[in-house]
Amino acid sequence: MFQRFILAVQQSSFSSMDKRKALSMVARDTTSGLFTTLRNLLTLAGIIAMTLLVMMYVKPELTDKFKGLSPYAEAGEEPAEAVAAVPAPNLAHLMQAPGQANSDTNLQKASMAEEEAKMLGNTRQQQWVTNWLAKRYRVATDATNMLVSAAYLTAKEIKIDPLLILSVMAIESGLNPFAESPVGAQGLMQVMSKVHHDKFQDLGGVKAALNPVANIRVGALILKDYVTRGGSVEAGLKMYVGAADSDNDSGYGARVLNEYKRLKDVSAGKNVPTFFSAPAPAPVQARPIEAAPTHKPEATEAKLTVETKKDQVAAL
Repeated sequence: MFQRFILAVQQSSFSSMDKRKALSMVARDTTSGLFTTLRNLLTLAGIIAMTLLVMMYVKPELTDKFKGLSPYAEAGEEPAEAVAAVPAPNLAHLMQAPGQANSDTNLQKASMAEEEAKMLGNTRQQQWVTNWLAKRYRVATDATNMLVSAAYLTAKEIKIDPLLILSVMAIESGLNPFAESPVGAQGLMQVMSKVHHDKFQDLGGVKAALNPVANIRVGALILKDYVTRGGSVEAGLKMYVGAADSDNDSGYGARVLNEYKRLKDVSAGKNVPTFFSAPAPAPVQARPIEAAPTHKPEATEAKLTVETKKDQVAAL
């Protein structure tokens, strides 16, 4: 079209000056049109980008979806379905009583190693769990990674499911290592340090209750002991929350197991939302009272009480 216009101008009876003006006007109009089109395209792209940012803020789980669509994603990353073939551990195989393992044959050793590998998962599954917990409980990813790593190391050492430890941590304290309840339960797993002070002796004493690693270890040992004594995870959770003699645990066990199921799905590579219609449960404050030391009044206190009573009688 432009070639025909230029040819028509050249063949017309216009003077050379008029021809130059006409060509200059066409070039200017064409350039202006191109800049206007580019400006409109950039405006449209900005609107789309703002819309996507708002969507990712309202629904954080969309971030992972968009990240997966990026051509710059890690080339060696395997699809989630490949890891999902490794099932999360079954609640029936969470616990083993100390000394119960039988190492008479190599076959049994291999079977135990396989079960442990399935229970602990791999590094990528651990990273999925870390990212999900960080988003759900609004904790820095680096801090969450340290807590999750401590839970996995403790679970490997004492033979307990790390996802169960993390579920109790989430429900008890919301991953707050300095949480303390009105009844004295402290730390990530809300351990009653005054009751279980003997378990902290090798870890620095009762003050270590606010040490995340020490708290996770003692809490996991208590949890495993209760599950072993109760005969099931449900019974162990009921004892852990201090409702062993009650008819129910006020839904504590159900909340922990629901969180456990979510973490199990996350570790299997499933897309689990981090926000729900109901907020994350608040830390539970009820705790067992086991052989708590009774306070004995000192002699000076008893003497003051007797003197006070005498003064009251004399006043009468």
